[in-house]
Amino acid sequence: MTRYLVTGGAGFIGSNFIRGLLNARPDAQVVNLDLLTYAGNLSNLEDVAEDKRYRLVRGDVCDRVLMDELCADGFDALVHFAAESHVDRSINGPDPFLRTNVQGTQAVLEAARCNPVGRVLVVSTDEVYGSIPPGQQASEDWPAKPTSPYSASKAAGDLFALAYFGTYELPVIVTRCGNNYGPFQFPEKLIPLMITNVLRGLELPLYGDGLNVRNWIHVEDHCAAILAVLERGHLGEIYNVSGGVEVTNRDVLSIILRALGKDESSILYVADRPGHDRRYAIDANKVTRHTEWIPRWSFERGLQTTVSWYIEHQAWWQSVLTGEHQSFYDRLYGERLLRAVRTPRPS
Repeated sequence: MTRYLVTGGAGFIGSNFIRGLLNARPDAQVVNLDLLTYAGNLSNLEDVAEDKRYRLVRGDVCDRVLMDELCADGFDALVHFAAESHVDRSINGPDPFLRTNVQGTQAVLEAARCNPVGRVLVVSTDEVYGSIPPGQQASEDWPAKPTSPYSASKAAGDLFALAYFGTYELPVIVTRCGNNYGPFQFPEKLIPLMITNVLRGLELPLYGDGLNVRNWIHVEDHCAAILAVLERGHLGEIYNVSGGVEVTNRDVLSIILRALGKDESSILYVADRPGHDRRYAIDANKVTRHTEWIPRWSFERGLQTTVSWYIEHQAWWQSVLTGEHQSFYDRLYGERLLRAVRTPRPS
């Protein structure tokens, strides 16, 4: 049996990773530590909630006592997803990003250093590289040039992770991935925001001229890359993860509108946000060389299936928009507790 501790596993990427891990590794035993803030959604993992190999712990990665208590049991691997991740929120209020993405990452690393924990993988972002000039791609050696509080906090967390490898020989790996899309993504991000706005008949706000370029990857490809790096990657290394697709925000929206049979009359160009990076582009050849991972999803197929998923799961995203998803913990675990109390103990 291989034991995994996953932080932030109720979020978009973390929940997809846990589901994929349990499917791909029958001997896996997973503990999911999540504070269940606004983006944490236990309904993302409703299908595995009763799996005996899975356990939820509600808690904060910044809580060193809790982290030590968890890690004292020993884990073969720790995958650290827990993060504040929305750029606009970081501009409006940077403090939670400093706390979770820097102090939280350091608390995770320290708990892993002081307890019997195997490999630690810190999940980061290509946004730490800043805007990449036309015709170039950022390799893992590209200097970090973050331009938002979010990307600055992620870059700082990355450096803490690499410092723990250099100073304490903690077996750490860092991955930096492009923009993810797919099922269960919180509808504040571009693709689910646009899909759900179209389905609700709302305007489609697009920053600036809409020509900012992003590097897109289906969440299942990203999760497969994380597992490949966790099992075959080299310690102390950074790995870029990319779907190999560069598309402007304007073109992404056009594809969504075509998939939904809508015209472009509802697009609303709005003032650009501060520090808006023009282009993200990363070289991901290293992860393929070291692990043989390659992306499986084409952007066209992946985006079409994503649109279909949001059409078929309107109850899911409507509960997110109303905040009802945050009561899922009380409903699910409250019912379990009630059953346990009512069940007579064996004599």
